[in-house]
Amino acid sequence: MTTVEGLVAELAALLRAAGIENARGEARLLVEAATGLDRTAQLRTPDRPVETPAAHALAVRRAAREPMAYILGRREFWGRDFAVGPGVLVPRPETETLVEAVLEALPDRRAALRLVDLGTGSGCLLLTLLDLYPAAFGIGVDRSPAALRYAAINRVALGLERRAALVQGDWLQALAGPFDLVVANPPYIGSGEARDAETRHEPEAALIAGRDGLDAYRAIVGAAASALRPGGLVALEIGWAQAPAVTDLARSAGLGEVGVRADLAGRARVVIGRRAMELSPAP
Repeated sequence: MTTVEGLVAELAALLRAAGIENARGEARLLVEAATGLDRTAQLRTPDRPVETPAAHALAVRRAAREPMAYILGRREFWGRDFAVGPGVLVPRPETETLVEAVLEALPDRRAALRLVDLGTGSGCLLLTLLDLYPAAFGIGVDRSPAALRYAAINRVALGLERRAALVQGDWLQALAGPFDLVVANPPYIGSGEARDAETRHEPEAALIAGRDGLDAYRAIVGAAASALRPGGLVALEIGWAQAPAVTDLARSAGLGEVGVRADLAGRARVVIGRRAMELSPAP
């Protein structure tokens, strides 16, 4: 047994030795997870006695570069907490760029949209968009049963059971349109690209997409364009160097108004495009 401050110091030293940058901040998160004492309580009662084994076990996992989100069992996305764990991709802040792009392109929050999220993972995109568009109905598709279990947990937590369906399948193959919106954060890392220590804990199928990282886009873009209503929107997260290739795929699939949105770091992050409005036949 030690004190709260002593435990924070011990865990921070362990994490620092493993090369974790924000070692002390992460140590406080692990202490909270193990003891239930949040940062405020830790600072107010630094001499409070606490048991150490559970916190040390969490720190060992983090020192092995297991994502903090897996250890805590949650990750924030667009101001909402999403349950995550081994077997599902951890939501990233840069993926919020896709939500921003959709909100800009579809400003009517009252629209009764029919949307689909391909490779839904934790459901962070699907459920966030449904929360932002309260008259919308959406479908999340994923091949992974583990990912869909987390999406189902998050669907209940956000009270969206009636407006969110979850389907195990391969992209759009199990679905019939038309849709007003198709979104996806598909795998886009090439098989030869280096992965950091943390992403090695995440499911490879959610990250790797063939030799050049474009296989998922080749499978998605044409099918998505065909599944859209006239005027419907496709929004796809991309790797920072993939904008030229994905915009070419979008235009080749017949999408118009194809554009690219940058994330907060200034890197190309989202490609969007619309299906053209069908012209009325001449009288």
